[in-house]
Amino acid sequence: MSVPLEVAGGEFALTEIITFDGLDDGREHLVVVFGDALDQPVPIVRLHSECLTGDVLGSSRCDCGPQLQEAIALMCERGGILLYLRQEGRDIGLYNKLDAYALQDTGMDTFEANRALNFLDDQRTYSSAAQMLVALGLKEVEILSNNPEKIRQLRESGVVVHSQRLTGVHVTDSNRKYLKAKVVHAGHSIDID
Repeated sequence: MSVPLEVAGGEFALTEIITFDGLDDGREHLVVVFGDALDQPVPIVRLHSECLTGDVLGSSRCDCGPQLQEAIALMCERGGILLYLRQEGRDIGLYNKLDAYALQDTGMDTFEANRALNFLDDQRTYSSAAQMLVALGLKEVEILSNNPEKIRQLRESGVVVHSQRLTGVHVTDSNRKYLKAKVVHAGHSIDID
């Protein structure tokens, strides 16, 4: 299905949105294709986990919204494939993420807050993302991510990650501790001094 999406400043790009049936987690993830990305030998791919507070509401407690906008701008310019994954709050859900925010306000970092709520540090899996890429006929990808776990899981699922392109560092006073926690606990490639 063709859908024009706002890229920036009132500009729109025509994209193709693809949905899937039969994914191993049974969720409604989708793919947004920019330009001729499906015809490129090694397209840029962004696995982006849903973040209502960052993507839609513009929260500065995370870097999700700016990363999504960065990916859309890059893919509009060069072509690319955005996998929008229904994994709110590292897959603990919206309400639990808000509970984790309350714990972070007491001094915990995001991972400590998840553990205090009896969740893993990060509950996301990317096997459905790999299924989506395979269904699209993609053999190799350049991943747009700072998260080494995405690369590891895609490779484990048989997707060749040809190279990695790091996202920008989107630091605010409100997310500095969050970004540092991602580096310390999950090995994200983020340079925040």
